[in-house]
Amino acid sequence: MTYCLALQLRDHLIFASDSRTSAGVDNINVYSKMFLFEADKDRFIAILTAGNLATTQAVLSQIQRDLDNPHAEESLRTVDYLFDAARYVGGISRAVQAEYEEALTRIKSSAEASFIVGGQINGRPHNLYLVYPQGNCISASPAAPFVQIGETKYGKPILDRVITPETPVGDAMRCALMSLLSTMRSNLSVGLPFEIAVYRRDTFRLERRTILDQDSDLLKEMEESWSAGLRQALSALPRFEWEEDTVLLRDASRQ
Repeated sequence: MTYCLALQLRDHLIFASDSRTSAGVDNINVYSKMFLFEADKDRFIAILTAGNLATTQAVLSQIQRDLDNPHAEESLRTVDYLFDAARYVGGISRAVQAEYEEALTRIKSSAEASFIVGGQINGRPHNLYLVYPQGNCISASPAAPFVQIGETKYGKPILDRVITPETPVGDAMRCALMSLLSTMRSNLSVGLPFEIAVYRRDTFRLERRTILDQDSDLLKEMEESWSAGLRQALSALPRFEWEEDTVLLRDASRQ
């Protein structure tokens, strides 16, 4: 299992992912789920992956082969819209899954994989697409300015409450990391290191990329501050009526 997410802000795209591919008492593997393609000066495309590792590796290998082949009929270099890039990734994924499906069915395993495709092509808006295992896709929108793949449920509540297109980029990055940390705390199959990358619209190049591992002081401070803040927020919530009555009775008994 894994967890990847991407946020669409007014002027930025933020990509974040964990790096754990399996978990167990003595079986923990680390593999990057974030792949960045600066194919030409007029486009920037990022791909995040989740699902069967063999499928995602085969898909990414085919994407790179098409980029390396100047005669390829279609590649990330030739598409005119980001939607076309998402559809192209979905088509490769479907073909790879079909190739693996029979063998994996025998061992009751799945070849399914899902992807986040985000970025910008010159003359078009920056955007994000979630590509399902079936190859179809949906885009982020002002009403839903983030997409997730993998183990999504634990990290979604903070995104729902905080992220809008107008969220400052620093706050959005912190929110993405807390979404990852919350997921890791609840699910052993999601783990460090975390990767986070930022793209500023109309630049067609990565603005920054950071890898945070178990030695990261920033992650430790964020985890401690978040936990303390939650406890403080909980204690500040309105009290039940019976709690107020209990306090009055206790104070009266002391007099």
